[in-house]
Amino acid sequence: MLKQRIITALVLLALLLPALFAVSPQPLAWLALVIMSAASWEWGRLNGLNMLPALGLTAVCMGLCAFSWLLGWAVQAPLDLWWVAGVVWVLGGVWMLRRSVQGWAAWPPSVRWMGGIVALWLTWLAICQSKHMGVNYLLSVLALVWVADVAAYFGGRAFGRRKLAANISPGKSWEGVFSGFVGVCLVSVAWLVWDEQQSGQGLSVFSLLRQQSMAWLVFGVALLVGMSVVGDLIESLVKRSAGFKDSSSLLPGHGGVLDRIDALLPTLPLALLLVQV
Repeated sequence: MLKQRIITALVLLALLLPALFAVSPQPLAWLALVIMSAASWEWGRLNGLNMLPALGLTAVCMGLCAFSWLLGWAVQAPLDLWWVAGVVWVLGGVWMLRRSVQGWAAWPPSVRWMGGIVALWLTWLAICQSKHMGVNYLLSVLALVWVADVAAYFGGRAFGRRKLAANISPGKSWEGVFSGFVGVCLVSVAWLVWDEQQSGQGLSVFSLLRQQSMAWLVFGVALLVGMSVVGDLIESLVKRSAGFKDSSSLLPGHGGVLDRIDALLPTLPLALLLVQV
């Protein structure tokens, strides 16, 4: 299993890194489109659709991405769009977690299907706009999510006592969330120093938040770390409601695509909102 996970991770990195550092934004946009299309198919299967109807959701997601590309939103989407996404994720995410697994099945199927597709479309749009803001910015947001996840895992294993959401994800603890926040704070300090020593590379999400104030930086980091956990928990909630362990088996050793990007769904749009308000 470990060998399979490593091979899959290396293949994914071999695809991601060239697209991420390419001068043109198009390779990353195409790669992100493939990722969101696969995730939308998984979303349909998690919410009771068979193969062909789930592929229909994929077509809807691709259509939304293509339409927004033609509108020029991949370069600069309306700020109101990120406001709506941020408010819905923060308030709706907390409400969904309070209703727990049983509450998810009570939603009409059409609402569940389209809610996931819109979230995936906005994530694709956020990736494209983040790429236009610079590799340093996009990479810093991705690193924030990855560091929060890794630090939370090890912190939870070492110090975890109080369960965060026992009915949804028994392995997560409040101590793990705090460990993730501390880990990202340490990374943010290092990244701020790096930004000061560089020129012409674009600013990271940490530097853009720091330009507002130190308080805004701390608030932004705390919110983004917290929402990365919310994204992870909501996907776990949906999987538990469907009786699935993984969103699919598309990524050998890692489960499905949604299992790898769930924390990014709220974080990427919210980061764009925080650095623009």
